[in-house]
Amino acid sequence: MQTKIIKADATMFNFTTLPPLSLYIHVPWCVRKCPYCDFNSHQAGNEIPEKTYIDALIRDLEQDLPLVWGRTIQTIFIGGGTPSLFSAEGYDRLFSALRALLPIRADAEITLEANPGTFEAAKFTDYRAVGINRLSIGVQSFNGDSLTVLGRIHDGKQAIRAAEIAHHAGFDNFNLDLMFGLPNQTAALAQKDVETAIALEPTHISYYQLTIEPNTFFHQSPPQLPDDEPIYDWQIANQQRLAEAGYLQYEVSAYAKKGCQSRHNLNYWQFGDYLGIGAGAHGKLTSAATQSIERLVKQKQPQAYLDKVNSSQRILKQEQVGINEIGFEFMLNALRLTDGFATPLFMQHCGVPLATIKSQLAEAEERGLIDYSVEWIRPTELGQRYLNSLIELFLPQ
Repeated sequence: MQTKIIKADATMFNFTTLPPLSLYIHVPWCVRKCPYCDFNSHQAGNEIPEKTYIDALIRDLEQDLPLVWGRTIQTIFIGGGTPSLFSAEGYDRLFSALRALLPIRADAEITLEANPGTFEAAKFTDYRAVGINRLSIGVQSFNGDSLTVLGRIHDGKQAIRAAEIAHHAGFDNFNLDLMFGLPNQTAALAQKDVETAIALEPTHISYYQLTIEPNTFFHQSPPQLPDDEPIYDWQIANQQRLAEAGYLQYEVSAYAKKGCQSRHNLNYWQFGDYLGIGAGAHGKLTSAATQSIERLVKQKQPQAYLDKVNSSQRILKQEQVGINEIGFEFMLNALRLTDGFATPLFMQHCGVPLATIKSQLAEAEERGLIDYSVEWIRPTELGQRYLNSLIELFLPQ
């Protein structure tokens, strides 16, 4: 299959500075594919080709270097799949290669997604020793019945133990992923999950509703979910409980202790740049030389990625963001933030003046969905509740 290249319209951007740059690394294998998961993940066979895949990641990065010459990596996020299936020794080798190829900020946030299973949690100390300084642990629930329905391979006790091991391993910054609106879940069970998470004292909690996505087993065979109205009531009550415990909401589904927001995800939401390596990894890169924003997607199937990593065919799709799309692309991300954004950020990261979306901003303000001033734009409480409707106002005409 040939790489698909899509050109933007001829109108030029005007970038005087470049956004911060992050690095995303994708590890595509899982022990088992969860029925709700629509990420690029694939059930592992008897043996995961760790060494071969890390070699491929390094080669992928080497070929992408001309796209980011001279730029410093601010954060690194290793997602999946289940990146904790790889060894600490493998990541040590990968990080050595990264540092040789790229300038990386000395205090860069380096996050690894991890499962709570006993086998993976046992590696946490080794991960910390090789430079990973933040974990994102996919708990989803502490209730055994909920975990079984979600297809998770850990139980509630293992989830609790994983957080305890993270503390003991020296991770003073880690996230717990938690879902609500699960099959057969009640208000009491949802509240108990939140209380258990708070008691484990993570610095960050991702708390989001289960949604049924296309191309998942749940989409083919939908489970019975609670009604939307009680789910919303649970969400409000548990948001208040998180706030009481010191976890302040800064994004639609992100809650953090003071100063512990995910720096990597903030860069996404503020429309920063990111280089993506690995099977199915996405990248978004701004160029001052060509005055353009380009999106790249790598080959999704692990074997296709490994087979094509030494050529341009490792890139499955490559497209430029057009002037008419830029307002929507920015708002799709930035309006997820509870505090919104400083107005100069739009010009800095989009390369066009805020006036290009003046009519949409005016309509959003008239509907009570945003607070709009010369200095700052933020979604109102109503805008946060009806975020999809707010973002739709900025769709390309």
